[in-house]
This record gives sequence, structure tokens and C-alpha cells, in this order.
Amino acid sequence: MTMWLVIMLVTLVTSAVSLIYLGGRISIFSFINNADIKPWRKRLRGFLLVLFIFVVIAKLLNFVNAIVCAFYFALIWLICDGIFAIIAKALKIKFKHYYAGIWAIGLSLAALACGWYLNHNVWQTDYTFYSSKIKQPIKIAMFADSHMGTTFKADGFAEHMTTIQEQNPDILIIAGDFVDDDTKKEDMIAACKRLGEMQTKYGVYFVFGNHDEGYYGREYRGYSGLDLVNELRKNNVIVLEDEVKLIDESFYLIGRKDASADKEHRGGRLKMADLVRPLNKDKYLIVIDHQPNDYANQVEAKVDLVLSGHTHGGQLFPLNQVGKWIGANDRIYGHEKRNLTDFLVTSGISDWTIKFKTGTKSEFVMINIEPK
Repeated sequence: MTMWLVIMLVTLVTSAVSLIYLGGRISIFSFINNADIKPWRKRLRGFLLVLFIFVVIAKLLNFVNAIVCAFYFALIWLICDGIFAIIAKALKIKFKHYYAGIWAIGLSLAALACGWYLNHNVWQTDYTFYSSKIKQPIKIAMFADSHMGTTFKADGFAEHMTTIQEQNPDILIIAGDFVDDDTKKEDMIAACKRLGEMQTKYGVYFVFGNHDEGYYGREYRGYSGLDLVNELRKNNVIVLEDEVKLIDESFYLIGRKDASADKEHRGGRLKMADLVRPLNKDKYLIVIDHQPNDYANQVEAKVDLVLSGHTHGGQLFPLNQVGKWIGANDRIYGHEKRNLTDFLVTSGISDWTIKFKTGTKSEFVMINIEPK
């Protein structure tokens, strides 16, 4: 909790500094920079204009996305100011117009437009692993972090499931954060129904993420974590909460409770070693764990493959690796092998509340496990 309070404080301070900086930069433009106006009035006009734009974005999108936009404009503007200052000094010239500001606005809009596109479109990412434990190939479809309501609702979710179905996977795995506090009940029900229509050899499996339970209680969104579980099970989706399933006498699925069960004192979760102790280690062991932050224990347990989401692939450049730097996650995105264990983190098919991905793209993954 302390970590998140610090992050929130840093975010608010950074946002305030960004708005003040942008107000000062805007005041340089000729439509504000009137020679008859005192400098402090120019800066005040610039700040009020920036604040107005910030409020409009917050109304159209939300407060978090307004902060993201302010941060990008300030960062890119600072870079452009630095570059043009170096050019002016090197060439010993003074620019007639405020070209740094013009470039900053153009590049900021381009970066945010690209981030919008990368978030609102979903790509397929393929991985192949080999194991002597596997006798027949297994084709796994996996997605995480749909957070319905951010970039699509139930109808958009259904389209993504159609795309996944076209790949004819043997099994579909949902690695948490299927819904969150802003997902409407009717969208949750419709999406669960669509999952029930998926045609796979081994079925559809789900583990909880930190948002699926809902942070604000049943009254806020109209349903609880238990309601979600009941709806999933009604549609033949198998929910795993520190549970193990042996699939086709060939491989194990080990579905973890989310790490937030420990952090938020919601009953805790079993240790990795306790879950795998009774299992036949000659069979392939697949762990589904929403948050990628238990790697040491998973390596020690000698599981074969760990599937996670949660990080959104780093989401925003240049903040991609912050989760790893502060020790919240062992990996941010992609594949990593530690000893005998393969780890895979997906960026997710959407994300929580933020409508931009500038450090990654939205995706689902297709995993082919082949006999060695």
C-alpha cells in the first residue's frame, strides 16, 4: 500500500509540474506573447489554456488519461526545447519562430495517436516450446487483461474470441483481469457467454487477477467476484484457485490464486512447492499466475511453463521497466528461461483505464508446445 501511495504522490506532483511547464512553453507562442502584457500574465494565460485542455481531456476520456497526455506533451516538449537549444548554440543563430514548440506539439500528438492505435488493435504473438515430457503437440491460446470497458465492451471482446477461435487452439487460458470495477454487469455476462461458445479440445480455463474481484465492492459495479465465478462456470469455464487439473493424462494446469490474495489478506494462497509436491513430475507442468512475481519459487518447484499478464507489457514508454526496478514484477514482457522453467508474460488484449500503449501493443498469444 505504501508503494502505491508513493507512486500516486509522484504522479500527482509530476502532473502539476508538467502543467506548469507546458503553460510556460505555450506562453512563448505569438498568440499569447504580446509585448504589452507583463511576463507573469503571459505565463498565467498559458497555464490557464493548458489547464482548460487538461480538463477537456479528463472529461472526454478520464483523469488518468489526461495525466498521461500531459506527461507526454511535457516530456517531448522538454526534449524538443533541448534539441533546438543545442542547434541554435551550435549554429550561433536565433530562430525567428518557436519551432521547438511546433515540433513538440506535432510529435506529442503523433506519439499519442500511435499509442491509441497500439492499444485499440490486437495482434497475435506466437511462441514455440519443446519438451521431452510431451508426446503430442499442444496448442494453447492465452490472453490476459481484457479489462472490459477500456478499449472494447462485450461485442468487441466477442470479435477477439472469434479471431482466437480461427486459430483452432486445443485449450484457451485466461490469465486474469478479465473484468475490473468499470466493467458493466451486462458486458461481463455477455463475455462469459461468448467464452462458453469457444470450441476447444480441452476447454477454457480462468484464474483471477487483482482486478477481477473488484476493489470497490459489489455495490459499485453490481456483481461480486463470486458472481463472476458463477457466470463463468455456468458457461463451462473452469475456474482454478490454487487448484490443479490433469489434462488428457498428458499435462497439468496449475491455476494460482492471485498474489493480491496474500497482500490484501483475502485468505492467502498456497505455496508453489505445496501445489506441485503431489504431482507426477514426468508430466508437463503449466502454471497460470496472473502476476509475474514468484519466479524464484517457481524455478525451485521445477515447473515447466509459467503464464502471466498484469504488467500490460510495460504500457508506457519510457516507464516500461518501472515495475521491475521497484521489485513489483520479475519480468515485464515476453519470454525468459530460468533453469528448467520457461516464463511468458503477455501485454494483454487491453488494459486498465489507460487508453494508450506507447511502450508495447495489445496482443493475445498462441503457444505451441512440441515434443522434443
